Amino acid sequence: MKKLSCFKAYDIRGKLGSELNEEVAYKIGRAYGQIYQPKTIVVGCDVRLTSEDLKQATIRGLNDAGVDVLDLGMTGTEEVYFGAFHLDVQGGIEITASHNPMDYNGMKLVRENARPISADTGLKDIQALAENNEFAEVTNKGTTKKYNILPEFVDHLMSYIDPAKIRPMKLVVNAGNGAAGHVIDAIEIKFKELNIPVEFIKIHHEADGNFPNGIPNPILIENRASTRDAVIKHSTDLGIAWDGDFDRCFLFDEKGQFIEGYYIVGLLAQAFLLKQTGEKIVHDPRLVWNTFDVVEQYQGTAIQSKSGHAFIKDVMREHNAAYGGEMSAHHYFRDFAYCDSGMIPWLLAIAVLSETGKSLSSLVEEMIAKFPCSGEINFKVADTQATIQKIFDHYADQQPEIDQTDGVSLNFGAWRFNVRASNTEPLLRLNIESRRDQNPRPMQAYVEELTQLIQG
Repeated sequence: MKKLSCFKAYDIRGKLGSELNEEVAYKIGRAYGQIYQPKTIVVGCDVRLTSEDLKQATIRGLNDAGVDVLDLGMTGTEEVYFGAFHLDVQGGIEITASHNPMDYNGMKLVRENARPISADTGLKDIQALAENNEFAEVTNKGTTKKYNILPEFVDHLMSYIDPAKIRPMKLVVNAGNGAAGHVIDAIEIKFKELNIPVEFIKIHHEADGNFPNGIPNPILIENRASTRDAVIKHSTDLGIAWDGDFDRCFLFDEKGQFIEGYYIVGLLAQAFLLKQTGEKIVHDPRLVWNTFDVVEQYQGTAIQSKSGHAFIKDVMREHNAAYGGEMSAHHYFRDFAYCDSGMIPWLLAIAVLSETGKSLSSLVEEMIAKFPCSGEINFKVADTQATIQKIFDHYADQQPEIDQTDGVSLNFGAWRFNVRASNTEPLLRLNIESRRDQNPRPMQAYVEELTQLIQG
């Protein structure tokens, strides 16, 4: 029995050849089919050079387990999520390695209504069966049909905005040679039909699995220049860049400045509460004060959840929350079966710009001025728990308010920080924020103090 190392906590990811290949993909498809016994599922893949072959192998496994497949072709992860809750199917698989290096690929798996399959909800069962290779024989094999989900997906996206309220705007859109281009083109056509006065400046637009402009991962500082430069050159209102499977989008203001994901959570909370006061907004515990402030100002209720998509989705379902946001640029929506989307956020952003009549920089600068933050700082440490204990002990005599929803948050009134161990690497992740009105100390002073403490 060969152990499969490509199974992670939330999805499947592995080095091509050694960890993930067509044989492994076939077994995963076959195991998914045997365990869940869906009648039909949707399958799509990103633009990577190996994704189509891995998709076909997965489909063969599903068909051999008796499952009918709707092949969605080249899609982003959220098109598979959409298919899984919108169509009469019982699950979905997207072949993608998102923003991982060229020599990787992977899969994201969901059940009916796009409910995630992760390590604690069935992924380990799929792994065990794929490793044992003990598949039941099936008399009726499944069939495969191609299906174009794009028109229905774009119609759904339009439900988040009021076309009549969108003011004239110019946007830079950077698909990063990933899978987002076809959706942008379809949205552009729909905007023209609805007379929405938005002009798109497209860069790195064509899908190309060789990624001539680098791996689509705008969270890396070196990958931001092309979007920033295009915003400045074309004097646009907004810049938008996506990762490889476009389930995350990153926004740049009209000056070309990259906006931290934390402040986007506040912006999108505002978008929902402008439409409907009293809605519940779920957020992660790393940085919170700006979110509290926005949600209170627009008469909503803020609810804290542990970071990570499985936790956020569960808390949103439990509270019937309209929106959930993480500072890592994952944004979740009740009307999207609580799944994350990289298309809905920028549509909501242009709605807020239209509604308020303000520029993105002025909206966000107010937030940054009130609640400056450090951004996430990562430290390699020998023992994450011992380091967290050391931080605890150091600040004990200041009697901070302590929250342990996710890692440890210490709140001193005028400033606070969250420190947590990475789920996937030997790293300690630190986030600091302060209240400008109560705090004469610059953010850098806190960064230096904690860096000294962690590394000293």
